[in-house]
Amino acid sequence: MAHAPRTNVLRLLEARQVPYQAFSYSDEIHSAEGVAEAIGVPAEQVFKTLVVLRERGRPLLVLLPGGRQLDLRLLARGLGEKKLRMATQREAEALTGLQVGGISALALLHKGFEVCIDASAQRFQEVYVSAGQRGLNVRLPVADLVRLTNARLVEAGGVMRDA
Repeated sequence: MAHAPRTNVLRLLEARQVPYQAFSYSDEIHSAEGVAEAIGVPAEQVFKTLVVLRERGRPLLVLLPGGRQLDLRLLARGLGEKKLRMATQREAEALTGLQVGGISALALLHKGFEVCIDASAQRFQEVYVSAGQRGLNVRLPVADLVRLTNARLVEAGGVMRDA
């Protein structure tokens, strides 16, 4: 594996003394399933970051395992929201300043997003998430991810996507 580029996410993890391992892969890969295949781990352990919009209030960053589709009704119920919708690619990139495929809750800690992580993350000691740019993910302990992002664990994952 090539040496990982120095990103703000990696600097943050080092500054907070969070154990991690960086994984580089082709920046042509934009899906959690593709990342999982490229780095040789189960898709359900690679979490994608989705931008979800409320009717009122700050957008949400929702971390969901590869292979699962977001269930907006389930998420809204769990958060006490009436209605949520997925941001378009253009909206997601404008709101986060990051490219789809590289959106990372760890890169957006002080940008006012509420972070939600699908409760299935609790099945693992460690998960893989974007390091803030396409082609780079980090593996880190779930407990550290939740603590750093001040995330709420929620039921957000709907059905498995067809392979």
